[in-house]
Amino acid sequence: MKTIDDADFFDKRVIVRVDFNVPMKDGVVTDDTRIRSAIPTIKKLVGDGAKVILMSHLGRPSGNGFEQEYSLEPAARKLSDLIGRPVIFSNDTTGEGAIDKIASMSDGDILVLENLRFDSREKKNDEQFASDLASLADVYVNDAFGTAHRAHASTAGIAKFLPSYAGYLLTREVETITGMLENPVRPFVAVLGGSKVSDKIKVIDNLIDKADTIIIGGAMCFTFLKAQGADVGKSLVEDDWIEPCKAMLQKAKDRDTILLLPVDVVCATEIKSGAEVKVCNAYAIDNNLMGLDIGPKTIENYKLAISEAGSVFWNGPMGVFEIDEFAQGTKAIAEGLASNVDAKTIIGGGDSVAAVNKFNLADKMTFISTGGGASMELVQGDTLPGVAALG
Repeated sequence: MKTIDDADFFDKRVIVRVDFNVPMKDGVVTDDTRIRSAIPTIKKLVGDGAKVILMSHLGRPSGNGFEQEYSLEPAARKLSDLIGRPVIFSNDTTGEGAIDKIASMSDGDILVLENLRFDSREKKNDEQFASDLASLADVYVNDAFGTAHRAHASTAGIAKFLPSYAGYLLTREVETITGMLENPVRPFVAVLGGSKVSDKIKVIDNLIDKADTIIIGGAMCFTFLKAQGADVGKSLVEDDWIEPCKAMLQKAKDRDTILLLPVDVVCATEIKSGAEVKVCNAYAIDNNLMGLDIGPKTIENYKLAISEAGSVFWNGPMGVFEIDEFAQGTKAIAEGLASNVDAKTIIGGGDSVAAVNKFNLADKMTFISTGGGASMELVQGDTLPGVAALG
């Protein structure tokens, strides 16, 4: 994978896939984290004297043309504020409008194209659309790790037509996650949560061969517990995945990988703020109750494993952390990672990022991935189309 440090982009038109899929309210960016993440690559290209053309998607438009709420113009304005220089905005993604705007650029200028997904061909990886995007530039750079697991026109197709490089963000994400898998500081502890085993089974399968300890939380733990014969009450269980969970438990035993499951859980009759909660034995939950967070004894067990780790990978909450009554397990995991100052702590995107932000612990983590889906596909051993296209 060639990176932007492998070339000089003076007087080149460089089209860069960034991830400006940022939250907005009333046409104003409310969280500029992803825009900030792209700035080092943008500055490198500007410093080289390139004409920098940025492209991204935003939200889920219909693909039938312009939709005001999904316009990237507010993101272009925010970038201008952050970088302290003018940013040109093109109302078009391809075609004469975009071509004319690019033709008027000087070396070092920055331009943002309108939302890629206003054209349905983007998600279809349409070859003509990829060719049209490529015709706007001399060189392609991918710096959108969050979409690197999608084989779209702007992430995979365009690389067939132009010399292609990885930006700093994409490079750092790939190197950090693959480095963790191939050469972790041990003990290597993986913390996995979330609601569905079916979403994480390939991740668990791959990590059993690489991690020393795997910690399981979130609603998916109940499928594992039921696989061991536990009574889990009304807790969420994927019955079709009980047998695969049995196989994972056996595989972990065969590999001498410790797989930790809850011993107690916080339960309630419904998922709502103010609900009456009860701490239950994880293997004997009352029939009218559902498990919604890990319990205090489990928190102690999990935090002990984290405190002894040399590196920790975390993806997925321990419970319904958006509601205070069921947030203590997720908070405790975040605090455990923050307290182990000697460990390399990697947050694998998604709700785990939201959690460390909620508990104001993001600055205590070694690395926070910008791409939940992409990071998980890397961890489960898959090749990312957006990365493979740069080879």
